[in-house]
Amino acid sequence: MQKNSIHSLSNLAVPLKSKGRFFKENKTQIRTDFQRDRDRIIHSTAFRRLKHKTQVFVNTSGDHYRTRITHSLEVAQIARTLSKFFNLNEDLCETLSLAHDLGHTPFGHAGEEALNNCMKKFGGFDHNIQTIRIILFLENRYYDFKGLNLTLETLDGLLKHNGPVKNTKKYHRILGKNLFKKRIKFSSSPSLEAQIASISDDIAYNSHDLEDGLKSNLFKLKDLEKIPILKSIIIKHRKKIKNFSIDLVIRQIVREIINEMVKDIIITTKNNIKIYKIKNLSDVYKSRYPIVTFSRNMKKFDQKIKKFLRKKMYYHKNVRKNTNKGKMIINKLFLSIKNNPKMYLNVSKYDKSNIARSVCDFIAGMTDRYAINLYKKVT
Repeated sequence: MQKNSIHSLSNLAVPLKSKGRFFKENKTQIRTDFQRDRDRIIHSTAFRRLKHKTQVFVNTSGDHYRTRITHSLEVAQIARTLSKFFNLNEDLCETLSLAHDLGHTPFGHAGEEALNNCMKKFGGFDHNIQTIRIILFLENRYYDFKGLNLTLETLDGLLKHNGPVKNTKKYHRILGKNLFKKRIKFSSSPSLEAQIASISDDIAYNSHDLEDGLKSNLFKLKDLEKIPILKSIIIKHRKKIKNFSIDLVIRQIVREIINEMVKDIIITTKNNIKIYKIKNLSDVYKSRYPIVTFSRNMKKFDQKIKKFLRKKMYYHKNVRKNTNKGKMIINKLFLSIKNNPKMYLNVSKYDKSNIARSVCDFIAGMTDRYAINLYKKVT
């Protein structure tokens, strides 16, 4: 068994021994429950497809821009750093980080918006809920059950990627009622591991989208100097441009942004643990407030980066041109496949009582490249 036993983790950590899975399985002496979860994610078809799914730039735009898979790996790296510092369950943290984007459509958030519109009359679409559908129903790798049969703690963390779930209507419409049979309490706070995976997601896409935006010339370094914390970092590194390439200078700036955000989370989270009197895992679940957070100043910084990226990158005419094309492709594919499902789907594998949801699952699982090629065939 592993060197770091259950007792070596913090009292605030999710123990290495899980509460259980949907379907009972034999234990193994080689791996902990959460190592098995992580390995199942890595070996899944949905995870492999992330290498050809858009982060911001459509996957065919260039070889060096982030895709969903590189983003997920970067989230996992940041999350493991934070998890190790607080002596938490690293394998759970990594699993949540690697799995959090499994449900994304082709063409990024524009694809999600288009698919949600297509599914308005049939319960809608949400990439976080789609991640759960993949894990519970759509991956098919075992004789005894459908899905990946992950631990309840992993499911809990993925369901609460954005915090406690107050309104479960959309979850019930897309996943089915009473699916969890009260084994997951939607209204309780997520584990610290889940909170770390979520905030690491923020750090990764903010900092790395800045890098991709600079590399693609959507904006310049001087444009970033209007953001307070960035200004001092950029001024310090801009002097190096005489001796080093701009690419290397950008990488150093991004490294420092990540480092500053991680240090801020560590200081703020330690303070939150004291302020909210968090003594054990039960206190974590009962907490009315997020525990893993940025400081007030860093929150403002985070919001300013998001605002800057929306204006200069996500809504840039070149990016929107491609994402609008992606929306059109998804709309066309949905109509074509729904009108003649047998031509595109192995109908015996899908839910005949809800063919729209089956079409939605099929399209959501596509890579950018596959969607573009299929669109060419149907037009």
